[in-house]
Amino acid sequence: MTLYFITGNKGKFKEVKSIIPSVKQIDLDLPEIQELDPKKVIEEKLKEATKKHKGEFFCEDTSVYINEMNGLPGPLIKWFLKSMGLKGIYGLASKFKSRKAVASTMIGYTNGKKIKFFEGKLKGKITKPKGTGFGWDPIFQPDGFNKTLGEMSLIEKNKISMRKKALEKLKNYL
Repeated sequence: MTLYFITGNKGKFKEVKSIIPSVKQIDLDLPEIQELDPKKVIEEKLKEATKKHKGEFFCEDTSVYINEMNGLPGPLIKWFLKSMGLKGIYGLASKFKSRKAVASTMIGYTNGKKIKFFEGKLKGKITKPKGTGFGWDPIFQPDGFNKTLGEMSLIEKNKISMRKKALEKLKNYL
């Protein structure tokens, strides 16, 4: 059976495809609830997806939790990026003593009957925007590295990323 990754984001799909080569992309227009629990966000997306498509598929939520902001923006990072941009998020984080953060990818997989979750985490800090990449990659610098995810090649990023860690757990499950 074909495994589908639900996303409209070409950058995410490219990363996923480099880790699970057999995966196919499916771009379904799904509502995204506003919720601080990424499992609830994913669960709602998968419930809607099963109404529109049959088969095995997964989606993900990749969040950034800034320690001194009590975990915000978390799953709301997409909306923080839209309203503040990379410079705005960095400016906000730099007002705190520490800019430490955790990047987390939560994957939800379903075969149409039940949902399983897989999480990968990466510790780091919010930094001045550097590099390209997509989303918030240019402002997240992993611990032990002197460059942001946005400055890393896909090969470098996929050796350490939270998405890779979550995808490896999904692969082992499958």
